Amino acid sequence: MDIIFMGTPDFSVPSLSALDERHGVKLVVAQPDKEKGRGKKVLFPPVKDEALKRGIRVIQPSKLRTDRDAIEEMRSLKPDFIVVVAYGQILSEEVLSIPKYGCINLHASLLPKLRGAAPINWAIIEGHEKTGNTTMLMEKGLDTGPMLLKDEVAIGETMTAGELHDLLSKRGADLLLRTIDGIAAGTIRPEAQDHDSHTYAPMLKKETGLIDWTKDAAEIERLIRGLAPSPGAYSFIGDDQVKLLEAKVIKETTGKPGAIIEVSKAGLLVSTGNGSLSIQKVQYPNKKPMAIRDFLNGNKIDATEFKGGL
Repeated sequence: MDIIFMGTPDFSVPSLSALDERHGVKLVVAQPDKEKGRGKKVLFPPVKDEALKRGIRVIQPSKLRTDRDAIEEMRSLKPDFIVVVAYGQILSEEVLSIPKYGCINLHASLLPKLRGAAPINWAIIEGHEKTGNTTMLMEKGLDTGPMLLKDEVAIGETMTAGELHDLLSKRGADLLLRTIDGIAAGTIRPEAQDHDSHTYAPMLKKETGLIDWTKDAAEIERLIRGLAPSPGAYSFIGDDQVKLLEAKVIKETTGKPGAIIEVSKAGLLVSTGNGSLSIQKVQYPNKKPMAIRDFLNGNKIDATEFKGGL
């Protein structure tokens, strides 16, 4: 099989590795490098790092749909498949028409549920009991193409977005291999999505993580898990914006929403609109994430409440 792979973040790496080992990848298309920090250090996308280790050519057009050189190079390879895993740009119909068998996308939800940019996070935030991966044939719409194969996984009661990300990333690589083999063998029949039952998983914004303490404790706990370890749900203690990375639901409500009821190494007990939360792990500005018991070894929490999002 002649395959072009399009992807950018960590989530895409296992799929690139699996496809290259099974079929060989002719070309990788990734988002451009980024500068980070005061020193403007240039960071390669994770997919580029992996491709270079494997000796695969990488191109990084800033806008693929208008980059004629990139499009013509892709066309010249006459690929059987273009495989897309979290690439980060909308593909034009011109690019979608290049491969013999079509463009195959791996999407981290059970379509048509949770189309969009952040399905892993929203599956946890919304309290879904299960999620998974779907492979589909790409078309012009956003995650609207015919479905090929699905792989379902249960969402554990304490599972974070980071843990679910890693699980789906690994399982998605196997699902892609089975999808490509099935299409080539003619054993997979594309299935149209039920567009009337779709939901969206919009891009995460900064305000998504701001905790509203008037909400139910279980809802806040899901937000914390759904944004952990990054970008993190957050609130304010005094002037400090503090990320909350792990919490346990306590059924009793013991004060006004946001009130800090108890500070101990067992946890930071905070009242909500319905029930309380025992905060287990926090991250203060410019510090590493720390369990409350470790944080209290060298720090004090003098405030009486969390502020923000009320």
